Amino acid sequence: MSTHVQFLPKINTDRRAFVLVGALAVLWIGLYNSLQAIADWLTYDLLRFGVDDALGESLNFFVYDVPKILLLLTGMIFLISLLQTFIDTQKVRAVVEKRGEGVGNLMASLFGALTPFCSCSSVPLFIGFVEAGIPLGITFSFLITSPIMNEVALVLLLGMFGWQVALMYLVSGIVIGVVAGILLGRMKLERYVEPFVFNVKANRAAAGFEVEKPTWIERFAESAEKTREIVSKVWLFVIIGIGIGAAIHGFVPEDALVNIMGEDAWWSVPLSVLLGIPLYSNAAGVIPIVSALLGKGAALGTALAFMMSVVALSLPELIILRRVLKPQLLAILVAVIGVSILLTGYLFNMVM
Repeated sequence: MSTHVQFLPKINTDRRAFVLVGALAVLWIGLYNSLQAIADWLTYDLLRFGVDDALGESLNFFVYDVPKILLLLTGMIFLISLLQTFIDTQKVRAVVEKRGEGVGNLMASLFGALTPFCSCSSVPLFIGFVEAGIPLGITFSFLITSPIMNEVALVLLLGMFGWQVALMYLVSGIVIGVVAGILLGRMKLERYVEPFVFNVKANRAAAGFEVEKPTWIERFAESAEKTREIVSKVWLFVIIGIGIGAAIHGFVPEDALVNIMGEDAWWSVPLSVLLGIPLYSNAAGVIPIVSALLGKGAALGTALAFMMSVVALSLPELIILRRVLKPQLLAILVAVIGVSILLTGYLFNMVM
């Protein structure tokens, strides 16, 4: 514990921390709610692009989405990291190990389905589970299901396409998480996790970090540091991904995507998955795109495979995961998720 924290009364320290975090939260909300107006002003008023101009449309998309995604990423990682300071991962580990494989994977997938995390913001919790020694396959079941399954997306699918499609989406997301987690767990891939991850808990205990309950300022400080560390590693890739998305948004005709996603050819599903990887969004954010594509005649399974690729195989998430997973395991994870999404896409196209 730092010297300035030791000499300040706890109540004053925590009060100051709450005031600072509260002020930043108000600033965050105000800025987030102003992003579209700022993007429109810059694009159409200052630079005088027309609303139908492809370059102006791409620029507006880029100017709006870059700060939007970075704000969401920063806010979500901070909140999840703060939540993680209250989770006793050793107790979670005991419960999971008691249930064993299969049931443990299902519990992890259901937990992932219930948590409103995007791919990047689910990674800190995944890292915490790995640090605690929870079996790797079970942690992957959470990591895979959490971004794919989103309650907002589920409600939107229910309203747009009916309960059958929403139920298939729910079941497929959980099945992908369970099956992929079991497969990865049985492959015994722990040697491909960076060694420092398994030493974190032991080092903290030896240093006495878990002897006392942390103060709020310590919780805030730890969450802020974890947020800074993660965002500093991915911000450039987020910008690159959004830049690619902006180019597609402005210059690639929607009909061109529909021609790919509406084809009966076997390659339409894998090509749609590849198109989704460079983009970054959560499930709720990509649903309107899927809706527009379906309205133009895209096949349902192909469009959903595109959506799952965007939210579960996003480039920023893979960059973050590289902190704790060696390239071999990262490649295996991408392959397992990719194959699962492909099978889901083909299944939806067969039955719908």
